[in-house]
Amino acid sequence: MSEQRFNRTLIPRPKNRRRFKQLPVFGVLFGMLIIVGGTLFSFPSLLTYELISSAKDIPEIDVERSFPVTVFPSQKIIVENDKVEAFLLNSPGTQSAAVLDTKKAFTWFAVSISRTQLYRQVAGIAGIENLYVTIYSGYREEQVARAFGETLDWNAVQRKEFLKEASAKEPDLTEGIFVPGTYFVGVTDPSDVADITHERFLREIRARYGTTTEEQVPLDDALTIASLLQREAAGWDDMRIISGIIWNRLFIGMNLQIDATLQYAKASNKLGTPGKYWEIVVPKDKFIKSAYNTYQNKGLPPGPISNASIAAILAALNPKRTDCLFYFHDKYGKFHCSPTYEGHVALLIKAYGQGK
Repeated sequence: MSEQRFNRTLIPRPKNRRRFKQLPVFGVLFGMLIIVGGTLFSFPSLLTYELISSAKDIPEIDVERSFPVTVFPSQKIIVENDKVEAFLLNSPGTQSAAVLDTKKAFTWFAVSISRTQLYRQVAGIAGIENLYVTIYSGYREEQVARAFGETLDWNAVQRKEFLKEASAKEPDLTEGIFVPGTYFVGVTDPSDVADITHERFLREIRARYGTTTEEQVPLDDALTIASLLQREAAGWDDMRIISGIIWNRLFIGMNLQIDATLQYAKASNKLGTPGKYWEIVVPKDKFIKSAYNTYQNKGLPPGPISNASIAAILAALNPKRTDCLFYFHDKYGKFHCSPTYEGHVALLIKAYGQGK
């Protein structure tokens, strides 16, 4: 599993707020940003743009359509549907990585700049009160609260209030209720921001999750598997095959043995470094006492471990048929899988010179 890092270096705030000598230097820069904030980011296509771990991870579906589903847990089968395959193959997830990376880079730039005091001063003069907050796929709820808190100047109490308000709107879900993407925020009250995030969850997840799909794969199960894929997969290319492996393990009653769940348990039990949520797993972590420890417990964990992208949800509902039960990524990010443990060990030895 490749550790994904989302830390960003922000442009520092001026130490002396009354020093406006910098304003002419940044005039063009902030002028462009203000224009962008009032025009480009007003289009829904960018407001709902999914900033996820890889540019290939972004298959979009029409808002009016339900999520397709080709796995039948009650029958323990995965089917192949030509229409679904064509939909996934021809989705925007196959667009040029360079084009999508440009969008990602620009959005990150806008979000970073909007956090600075100088931007807020200039934007306030221009009558623009909105700020940009980006939630990246794979974040857990504490990281979501931190992202909003850093931009909206929340203290620890306000961050907890935000999570409490958001959780109350989806009481059956412990995680996974924040749709990744860039939020255009014109309010600062935690309760109001929770309303904004929940509205997007309703629009982009609930509204697309039909009754038939719910009966076939309950939403909490789909979000849980999607959250595992978000943390385990290197991109859209292997998301669906890892989904197939996860379903294969569930079908035969095999423990999932997902390292990302150990990371979640480690941070939740405060056994890791404070403030770090996705630390590298070491052998002793397999014995952590937690319901989220999928090495020790059968079946799915109690709920999602992170907030998953639309792509990951699609992959959870539409896994690739495979006979593999074991997998890993090598040091170059290449995906390997095997139907047997012996084959898995042989691949590890080939890739790393050792394995078990």
